[in-house]
Amino acid sequence: MTLKHINAAEAKKLVDGGALLVDVREVNEYLGENIPGAKNAPLSGMGRGKIEGAPAVVFHCKSGARTRMNAAALAQCTDAEVYILDGGIEAWKAAGYPVKRG
Repeated sequence: MTLKHINAAEAKKLVDGGALLVDVREVNEYLGENIPGAKNAPLSGMGRGKIEGAPAVVFHCKSGARTRMNAAALAQCTDAEVYILDGGIEAWKAAGYPVKRG
């Protein structure tokens, strides 16, 4: 499976169309600030089951580094189309999209 790297506008469009947004940061990071509607599935717990129920999955972290480094493992977590939000939650905020703070 190929992972597609996308920008914040493309991610927003996918999420608005039913894609699942998955935040791979640790729980404390997620609780401090997150994208509304994102599911928290920390990298430290990946591999404990498949992510199901969505036509596409968009993974993100803080800046995009963790998702890039773990792309192969993330692709194994679902049978859906897989996307990586380049720039992570920081790119999402820079695009003017909402975040929820602690």
